[in-house]
Amino acid sequence: MIKIAKLIDGTKISQDIKNEVKEEVKKIKQSTGKVPGLSVILVGENPASKVYVGSKQRGCEEVGIKSESIKMEDTVSTEDVLKEIDRLNNNPEIHGILVQLPLPEQVDKDRVLQAILPEKDVDGFHPVNMGKLVSQQECLAPATPSGIIEMLKREKINLKGMNAVMVGHSEIVGKPTSLLLLNEWATVTICHIETADLKMHTVNADLLIVATGVPYLIKGDMVKEGAVVIDVGINRITKDKASPGLLEWRKEDFEKKGATLIGDVDFLAVEPKASHISPVPGGVGPMTIAMLLSNTLKAAKNLMGIK
Repeated sequence: MIKIAKLIDGTKISQDIKNEVKEEVKKIKQSTGKVPGLSVILVGENPASKVYVGSKQRGCEEVGIKSESIKMEDTVSTEDVLKEIDRLNNNPEIHGILVQLPLPEQVDKDRVLQAILPEKDVDGFHPVNMGKLVSQQECLAPATPSGIIEMLKREKINLKGMNAVMVGHSEIVGKPTSLLLLNEWATVTICHIETADLKMHTVNADLLIVATGVPYLIKGDMVKEGAVVIDVGINRITKDKASPGLLEWRKEDFEKKGATLIGDVDFLAVEPKASHISPVPGGVGPMTIAMLLSNTLKAAKNLMGIK
């Protein structure tokens, strides 16, 4: 009998979180007459960025958070963006500010992200928030890493003492996820593009988290029996690049759209070995928006002095 891993349903867990945020937003409105406010700055016409901003706005509508999207031309200067951030920093009705990345080359990303007040930095990328994460102080933590930890907790997976391997060391996912795991008392190994023997590390992981943007990076023989596997990768595979197994598995997607989304883990090979696994799509993706909304609520409560 083939053992099937328990699928970690990020869509359901994210909906539970949204429902909880919605209830809290309602209570704040009843007691203060105010609602949390989120501003998103979108520079240029990047199609993927527009999709992300749209999904953030829909999320806000769903939970009762007031949201505004500020569109700026892709010819703007760093100073133009900084002026906009300064205005939002000083607006008491705005509790969360995020700048959609990537930014055009002429805009200094570091200066822009550091200009956001740390208490309004709902993306959690400000050096002050990163520093607080390191020193285990209360802060706004990045949404995707927070979502990963929340998924694991809600699945009743005890991280204490777990041998966790993080593949990928980006500022957005890999590093903050590793810090959050350390704060939960997991033993953490971080692998990256210069890691000499990736399999040597992954095959010993009780918990394997992968965020590299490399499809099929993690094969079946690289995973320990009974491991928990979290796939953060999102890769669009067109019909002409798909393996026979993928063509069969995602037949409907290929017929309707000519492409499908897969993660960094060879799902069909890894699922029979894992105890829990997050799918792509429907795993970590929905959690990111949910945790962004949760961060906006948290920022609003802090700024309004609500315990």
